[in-house]
Amino acid sequence: MTSANSAKPRVGVPYRTRNEEVTGQDAKLEKYLAAVRQAGGEPVRVSLGLSREELRQLAQTFDGVVLPGSPADVNPALYAAARHPLSAEPDPDRERTDFTLLEHCFAECKPLLAICYGIQSLNVFQGGTLIPDVPAALGSAIEHDHEDAEPESFHPVQIEPGSRLARLAHASQAVVNSSHHQSIQSPGRELRIVSRAADGVIEAVEWTGDDNWVTGVQWHPERMAETDSLAQALFQGLVAAAAARKAPLRV
Repeated sequence: MTSANSAKPRVGVPYRTRNEEVTGQDAKLEKYLAAVRQAGGEPVRVSLGLSREELRQLAQTFDGVVLPGSPADVNPALYAAARHPLSAEPDPDRERTDFTLLEHCFAECKPLLAICYGIQSLNVFQGGTLIPDVPAALGSAIEHDHEDAEPESFHPVQIEPGSRLARLAHASQAVVNSSHHQSIQSPGRELRIVSRAADGVIEAVEWTGDDNWVTGVQWHPERMAETDSLAQALFQGLVAAAAARKAPLRV
């Protein structure tokens, strides 16, 4: 049967962690799903318990993907680094899921929005490295806070002229929220830096390998999607690109 939402682009969104999935803690995941819905897409939760083959089959039904944030840290062994004392535990199920979806999106030219942990996962997948702890490495006055910091911190970022992000923002700068302790150190293959904070922290990258819509941001637009125009534009841009790349297979 054809669902009422079948005309909408299907956007896969993995659970943030395997633990949150099995314990039913989905309040933060729901913010990503709501932002996709608001932008006109049909969000699809992606279990972190699927095998690679099951993931590949499910991914065939997607028109785009959002890689969400996570309280985990990408395993430093994946970018040939030692474990930092302040590193959070990795989540192998999330890593396997992200890398399988990334492989699919690049192979099939499907759009991708990578957020916080997601941009770090994207960067490592492309052979880049991460700063293991931003406060320890930079000693910056900017509050690049941890996952559950209250109140949430905001700071300005500069945006590269001529970038996709600049077109979405209609500006050369923006004010974004911040909830992370790691960030990109060396960009991965064919990832262009398009935004930085004043302390040099990389805040956004874009894929340059072809014309596929692949954007990664270090901040959390899903938390601002109800009120912030750039946050809305990021999800609208993803959904528009997904609509243009409609997957032929439906389940």
